[in-house]
Amino acid sequence: MKASLEVSRFARLLATTAAASVLMAGAMPASAQDNVDVRLKKVEAEVRALQRKVFPGPDGKFFEPEITPTPAPAKAPGQPVTTPVSDLLTRMDAVEAQMARLTSQIEQNTNRINQLEIKLAGGVQPAAAAPAAAPVPAGPAADAAQSNLDAMTGGASTKPVTPAPVQAKPAPPPSARVEAVKAIVKPQTGDPADDEYVYGFRLWEAKFYPEAEQQLKLFLEKYPKHRRASWGRNLLGRAYFDDGNPGEAAKWFLQNYQTDKRGERAPDSLLYLAVTMKQMKDTKRACIALAEFSETYASEAAGRLQGLYDSTRNGLACS
Repeated sequence: MKASLEVSRFARLLATTAAASVLMAGAMPASAQDNVDVRLKKVEAEVRALQRKVFPGPDGKFFEPEITPTPAPAKAPGQPVTTPVSDLLTRMDAVEAQMARLTSQIEQNTNRINQLEIKLAGGVQPAAAAPAAAPVPAGPAADAAQSNLDAMTGGASTKPVTPAPVQAKPAPPPSARVEAVKAIVKPQTGDPADDEYVYGFRLWEAKFYPEAEQQLKLFLEKYPKHRRASWGRNLLGRAYFDDGNPGEAAKWFLQNYQTDKRGERAPDSLLYLAVTMKQMKDTKRACIALAEFSETYASEAAGRLQGLYDSTRNGLACS
């Protein structure tokens, strides 16, 4: 690591310089020894600065260095005073110990940084390559090895799997309903409009209500002014009513009555509007429709539609 190498070189240089200083201290005059002491202090200060640079605190500030000079042992009374050379040796030992500890910490931090960089980059250290599987000999040994492999893999062995041939699905049988609708013959009388209506009536009579609704709408779109239009709108309402859709049925009954009150099936639509409202439990509108029917089509209420009129009134408390 670059940081640790630089610290190691620095430590070796420091050790060499300090050793030379120690050897020369005994033969140097006091002024030279003072110079060595100043230089050693400078080295110690640089070590402290390096420590503060490498080890910042969690809040971004630099904490105080852990490296401190080894305190001189207390002298017992009567012991001789230490010499400058012994002081230099003591301080040199402290610097070397501090440099060793600093180097170890730098290496640990460098390793942690490398691990963090791998995690941040989303990388994963490559796993060791799996050993190649030994070839299985043919014969009984091969069968035994294959059985063991099947047991370990839940049957998903390395045997090549031959896909089963894809068989074409047989065509689904024709829908019985489609065939039944096709059996309803559309008349060909030379009056295309009347034929369209009669075909819708036949579908309704056979209880193919969705098909009847579609056919009667087609008839009304193509022939809105035909004499059968009143019949077509009324029958379309009947188809929706019999199909269990009274809301849509009521729209067509009301439309047929309002579009042509003199239409041949306008009385039927007004009466069936009352029937629909009664089924939807809308008593108020059912009574309104019945009252208008009896007033507008009195002859029908007493004649052709009397049975339906009486049964509709039964159970309604109309004023």
